[in-house]
Amino acid sequence: MNQEILDQINAIIPKENILGDEPMSRHTTFRTGGPADYFIRISSKDELSKLITVLKKENIDFFVTGNGSNLLVSDNGYHGVIISMSGLDTLQVDGNRIVAGAGVLNSKVAQEALKHSLTGMEALAGIPGSVGGCLRMNAGAYGSEMKDVVESADIMFEDGHVETMSVDDMKLRYRGSRIGDEKLYVLGVTFTLFNGDKKAIEEAMADYAARRRDKQPLEFPSAGSTFKRPEGYFAGKLIQDAGLRGFAIGGAQVSDKHCGFVVNKGGATSRDVIDVIRHVQKTVLETSGVELDTEVILLGDFE
Repeated sequence: MNQEILDQINAIIPKENILGDEPMSRHTTFRTGGPADYFIRISSKDELSKLITVLKKENIDFFVTGNGSNLLVSDNGYHGVIISMSGLDTLQVDGNRIVAGAGVLNSKVAQEALKHSLTGMEALAGIPGSVGGCLRMNAGAYGSEMKDVVESADIMFEDGHVETMSVDDMKLRYRGSRIGDEKLYVLGVTFTLFNGDKKAIEEAMADYAARRRDKQPLEFPSAGSTFKRPEGYFAGKLIQDAGLRGFAIGGAQVSDKHCGFVVNKGGATSRDVIDVIRHVQKTVLETSGVELDTEVILLGDFE
C-alpha cells in the first residue's frame, strides 16, 4: 500500500486504530497466524463505509472480522487489510429488547440479559465471538441458535447502503446465512427476549457453563467446534470412531476431551492446524464415507 492510499485511510480512521504488519495470532482464538499488511479497527458505520470505498477503489483485498473466533489465518499472513468490528461496541436495553453493536461479545449480551432478568440467551452465553460473527453463521449450542433470539439486524451492503433485515430476510440456517453468502456486513443486532426469573436464568447459565467446562477443552486456544454436524451424525463421534482422539501434528491436536475440537496445545502454527483438519477429513471419509465440513474460515495462502 503506497503513501497516497495510506493518507486516504488516515483521513478516515484515527492513526491509533491502524496497525501495520500486525500478527494475526493476537486477534484469533486459535492464537496462530502471520501478519496482516494492515489491521484496522473501525468504530462507526461511517468509517466502515468510507474505508471499504477506498479499498475497493484501490483494488486492495480486505476481510471483515469480529473477535477472530472462527478464523484461521495462514502463517504467511494476509496480503491486504483486516477490518475489525470490535469498535462497534454499543449495548442498550429497551424493555425485552437488547440492541448490540456487531463488535459486542455474545457473552456480554447474555450477561446484560441476566442483569435485566431476560431469558433466552442462557444456552448461547458460552459461544465465543462477537454478535456480528455469531449472526453471520447462525451460531448455536444446546439446541438454541441465534435465529431463535434475534429480531432484526442492521446490515451494510457492499455499495455502502444500510438496511434493517428481519430474521427471514437474513435466511438464517444451520451455520450459515445470506449475510455470509452475499458478503454483507453486520453493524448491529436487535435481540428479542422474554421476561424471566433472574435466579432461574443465572442457574441455567451456570449449568450450561459447567457442561462446557466438563466436556469441552476450554483450557486451550481453539475456534470452538471445528466441524459442522453432518446430517444424521455427530462429528465428534465419527472422529473418535476413526481412532483420531489425541491425533496431533506439531502443536495442533484433536482434543482428548472432545474430538470435535482441534486445539492449540502450545506453539501450534496455522499449518499444523490445517494439516490436522485435513487429516481428520480424509480419515473420516475413508472410515465412514462421511464428508466433514469445517466451521472455520480460512484466510490467506494454505497451499
